[in-house]
Amino acid sequence: MDIREQKAIDVHGHYGIYTQENAGIKNELMTGGPEVVVDRARRARVQVTVVSPLLGLMPRGKADAAAGNEEAATVVARWPELRQWVVVDPRQPQTFDQAREMLTQPWCVGIKVHPEEHEYPITEHGRSLFELAAELRTVIITHSGEERSLPSDFVKFANDFPDVRLILAHLGCGFDGDPGHQVRAVQSSRHGNVFVDTSSASGITANLLEWAVRQIGSDRILFGTDTPLYSAPMQRARIDHAEIADQDKRKILHDNAVRLLGL
Repeated sequence: MDIREQKAIDVHGHYGIYTQENAGIKNELMTGGPEVVVDRARRARVQVTVVSPLLGLMPRGKADAAAGNEEAATVVARWPELRQWVVVDPRQPQTFDQAREMLTQPWCVGIKVHPEEHEYPITEHGRSLFELAAELRTVIITHSGEERSLPSDFVKFANDFPDVRLILAHLGCGFDGDPGHQVRAVQSSRHGNVFVDTSSASGITANLLEWAVRQIGSDRILFGTDTPLYSAPMQRARIDHAEIADQDKRKILHDNAVRLLGL
């Protein structure tokens, strides 16, 4: 089978209205409802997209994660091609209770955290988030690569909670221009419970994905697009045409997500 026909699972998507102060036309360009996300996914041969609501993440420092979760629980249930990350903000205790409730539903697969948009350092709140994930025996996916969300800071908690699986989003994202933060974090984890997704604009950098596969292997990398902020078909093409073996592409596009999320 041509690898371009391989059905994919996108572990890192969103839907909703992109809202950032002083973003100008980007607020319009990066906005997309569930119908937009699903249409682009179909064109990228993505059979499942796991989304979190932009309502629960934006605008920066002012989002209502609880309201976003309530909306997402209704929206995602209507779309067979979508699954939900429940957003947990340690500044909103209600979101911990929402995680306990929503993760009983078949369309909710894990916890989303975003120290940058919610404006807290993971070093201060990581333990409570990992304790929740350990209690619920679930996966955490997190924005990573900026100063509140350094991959190396997450690894400390992943090492203390070996049963919690952690996906560091945005391969190549680094506040300092260093594309290796996520890869080094995977390498320094002690229990094999740290992964990285490809949902960064940096992912189109020549040789980055190929270098990551050489460093950590394809078993630790998952396909993500950050849809609708970025083009899902473009992100898919980066994997299809990567200079790695088709077996590695299938793991990244599909098999690793099936294994990790039970999809």
